[in-house]
Amino acid sequence: MEMKFGCIVLVFLGFLIFGKAEVYIVTMEGEPVVSYRGGVEGFEATAADSDEKIDITSELVTSYSHHLVKKHDMLLGLMFDRGTYKKLYSYKHLINGFAVHTSPEQAEALSRAPGVRSVERDWKVRKLTVHTPQFLGLPMGVWPTGGGCDRAGEDIVIGFVDSGIYPLHPSFSTHNTAPYGPLPSYRGKCEIDPDTKRNFCNGKIIGAQHFAAAAIAAGAFNPSIDFASPLDGDGHGSHTAAIAAGNNGIPLRMHGFEFGRASGMAPRARIAVYKALYRLFGGFVADVVAAIEQAVHDGVDILNLSVGPNSPPATTRTTFLNPFDATLLSAVKAGIFVVQAGGNGGPFPKTLVSYSPWITSVAAAIDDRRYKNHLFLGNGKTLPGLGLTPGTHSNRTFTLVAANDVLLDSSVMKYSPSDCQKPEVFNKNLVKGNILLCGYSFNFVVGAASVKKVSETAKALGAIGFVLAVENVSPGTKFDPVPASIPGIVITDVGKSMDLIDYYNSSTSRDWTGRVKSFKATGSIGDGLKPVLHSSAPQVALFSSRGPDIKDFSFQDADLLKPDILAPGSLIWAAWSPNGTDEANYLGEGFAMISGTSMAAPHVAGIAALVKQKHPKWSPAAIKSALMTTASKFDRAGKPIQAQQYSGSETVTLVPATPFDYGSGHVSPRAALDPGLIFDAGFNDYVKFLCSTPGIEPREIANFTSSSCKSTNGHPSDLNTPSIAISHLVGTRTITRTVTNVAEEETYTITTRMSPEIAIEANPPAMTLLPGASRNFTVTLTVRSVTGTYSFGQVLMKGSRGHKVRIPVVAMGYY
Repeated sequence: MEMKFGCIVLVFLGFLIFGKAEVYIVTMEGEPVVSYRGGVEGFEATAADSDEKIDITSELVTSYSHHLVKKHDMLLGLMFDRGTYKKLYSYKHLINGFAVHTSPEQAEALSRAPGVRSVERDWKVRKLTVHTPQFLGLPMGVWPTGGGCDRAGEDIVIGFVDSGIYPLHPSFSTHNTAPYGPLPSYRGKCEIDPDTKRNFCNGKIIGAQHFAAAAIAAGAFNPSIDFASPLDGDGHGSHTAAIAAGNNGIPLRMHGFEFGRASGMAPRARIAVYKALYRLFGGFVADVVAAIEQAVHDGVDILNLSVGPNSPPATTRTTFLNPFDATLLSAVKAGIFVVQAGGNGGPFPKTLVSYSPWITSVAAAIDDRRYKNHLFLGNGKTLPGLGLTPGTHSNRTFTLVAANDVLLDSSVMKYSPSDCQKPEVFNKNLVKGNILLCGYSFNFVVGAASVKKVSETAKALGAIGFVLAVENVSPGTKFDPVPASIPGIVITDVGKSMDLIDYYNSSTSRDWTGRVKSFKATGSIGDGLKPVLHSSAPQVALFSSRGPDIKDFSFQDADLLKPDILAPGSLIWAAWSPNGTDEANYLGEGFAMISGTSMAAPHVAGIAALVKQKHPKWSPAAIKSALMTTASKFDRAGKPIQAQQYSGSETVTLVPATPFDYGSGHVSPRAALDPGLIFDAGFNDYVKFLCSTPGIEPREIANFTSSSCKSTNGHPSDLNTPSIAISHLVGTRTITRTVTNVAEEETYTITTRMSPEIAIEANPPAMTLLPGASRNFTVTLTVRSVTGTYSFGQVLMKGSRGHKVRIPVVAMGYY
């Protein structure tokens, strides 16, 4: 009877008029490799007892994987006619399911088919160094413990799900390094470049693959600019890989100037490339999940994701249980440390796009290096601005000429000539030997104009230098210093731009038609090549996404503190792909200085590689704990870290930072190698966390984790994280945490601090732990007064041997 019904379905669907095909991610009943404990006849269990790497090469894993793929193919073959769908990927290691390109009608039929747990339409994701190793204290404080920079990160593989890599860059070359031996624990493959026929790998780059089936099916892929290979067509992937694991001591030269020497955090770590992001459209979750699956299959130790959803997933009610986060939960079960950029939606609350406790979510800091420059006017005024350029000749001033006054023909006004993007519209004789004044229009904001082009225009016309005056600014516009080969400056302050324009107009005489008779305004540009080091660093960058974390699409607060940690993410110098087109100011360059939580995440991935190298048996949660409990809440001057924030409409001010800005604080690599105590957690703890989160149905949890809820009691804040967050505290709540001693025998005293609206107490006040021993302590929070805002505090454990273990506490009291 059942068989006949199946045939009827097949025929009926064969005659359907199909809507526009889309990509869907389908999850199936039955465990994936990582959590299969047996039960299917003929297939033995493949799950490991604890959260550790699975031997993918084993006969058991291979045969069970084939079994799952066969089931995916059989379901599709039974339900639909050939040619009406295309299976793009089978997911078998971390989730059991597949990605299929088919019509909405067929997707609807799939969702009702026996054995299918969920069908979700694919959605898009987007992309979310020279000086930072010194700022973080790596060369003196950390690398020596790992055998020096020649060995820092040795034999640790960091996987990058990003926009690919430019393999010929000196940051990834093996010419001047000790040879890299084989690494049997890593089983990734290396694609061959279809154009050059060259291998993408060289020992340093140990794997290189690309994933674009969903992008191709969606019609978004353009092989001429996206490259059907791991080649970086964007620049972003090369940049993140170099921050985490680029070679040490690479001279960073641009326009004939050297801006220092570049190095990754773990310069000896291996790089495994999983390209799933593309230049113009970002990427699709189906491709990203396939890339993560492959990375785990191949045996990476650390996974860096400078990628996140554009917004909370609309299709799943729970942020923690979208296919992306669920896949990463399985990756953590397989023993992989996952780092994700927190997002660039700051400085507004609830803008994070990295949600789950098994992921390390990174916020972006401004480090201590700032580039400043000055324009000196003939009337004695000095105007500050940005310009990573040499100065004009000392003790000389030059005539200032405005772009609109040196046009060849007034008819070219349609080109918006004040942008200075096209040299051919200007009178070279009037510009030569002078400083060209240009206007910063909206074209710069949308990327249609670039500072690089202004400098090229000025140079082509024989100008001594250029000035770009910002006359109005839209809120959120970010001005970064841009390197140029000739003197140049961007006057970012609107008031100062007005000073310049007033001086120019009052010094310039014109005839009755408005044509200039004589240019009399003069000026000179300072040297902007040398950075100024500030002690008020780090600060939380304006763009860095803020907490509180959210648990669902209606933006309800989660009982989980996010972000987890702060790392440098503003104006980071690192490798760039010369064919990378992501930043107009760095077209064709070998290096770029860019900002984003995308730059902060690989700092943490590289530092995690150093921790993993020293403690190879530690779980992902243990590594995360070491990074978090040792992080700093203070800047270089010893003052509490501040966060950039808007005051009024568009002026940026500094306010005291909270854990919603920086999590536990700014990463401290040296301390993370020797944290004293760790807060450990594993897959089962994360399942318990999900089961205790109100609003998540047990069926949903079973769908994504292949685990059932033994109980839905308890609270999400019971998860053994190195932080405590309670979004709805009524009366009194006692939270238990377990610490494990990873050092010698030590006695810890526990102290607490909290803002006065909430009372906090820890028990016991002191405890002694033997090496390897675990002990529980409790933290009791009691509402004293209700303010409608969060209160912040901390628990500090001070060890008799000098270890300091600190966890942040956030809570909001209710009656």
